[in-house]
Amino acid sequence: MPAIIQIITTINDRERAEKIGRRLVEEKLVACCQITGPIRSIYRWKGGIEEADEWYVIIKTKRSLYNQVEGTIRRLHPYEVPEIIAIPICDAFDDYTTWVKRETL
Repeated sequence: MPAIIQIITTINDRERAEKIGRRLVEEKLVACCQITGPIRSIYRWKGGIEEADEWYVIIKTKRSLYNQVEGTIRRLHPYEVPEIIAIPICDAFDDYTTWVKRETL
């Protein structure tokens, strides 16, 4: 299993999504951030049902950097409880895995 992961977060503002992505790449905490959207989210929050347009941020990094990436996202994210989840990569193209590792701390 490659030692890389994808981290996913959602955010309500494209510019903030780009700011988070840029910071993570500049600090070499991640090799890449992809931003897509808007997407429509329907969710339960504090006893009610909410709806919002959000941007989906897909982040590629090493598993060993998860805590640092999470901390940076939390500092820059406006939500009280942001979605920050990591998905392990069970298989990946070797050259891609090598690139992710080379471009991160």
